[in-house]
Amino acid sequence: QVQLVESGGGLVQYGGSLNLSCRASAHPFNHYSMAWFRQAPEKEREFVGRVIWSGSIAYQDSMKGRFTISRDNAKKTIYLQMNSLKPEDTAVYYCAATLKYGDYADRRLYDYWGQGTQVTVSS
Repeated sequence: QVQLVESGGGLVQYGGSLNLSCRASAHPFNHYSMAWFRQAPEKEREFVGRVIWSGSIAYQDSMKGRFTISRDNAKKTIYLQMNSLKPEDTAVYYCAATLKYGDYADRRLYDYWGQGTQVTVSS
């Protein structure tokens, strides 16, 4: 069983920054593809970005240029650096992990999820 623990969420003002972390118990961690999703109230969970087992990174188009994903295999951790935050970025942010191959933007591909961390951006 893989456990994922997110941290780093909080309250930030419009235009501010946050850096989220997700530490995994997965082994070997470098075999896992990892992703960030978010879910705002009364909305579906949506793809933010992913860093797969090869190190390849991709983002949802609307987040390109503001969000940066990275991974540290030695620490079994991925990160989501979020800049120029907007009120519409307010959501619970989840990290997810999978050993499967496929559409990495599809939440159904992921078998393991963290508990989420709340990000609130005030206007």
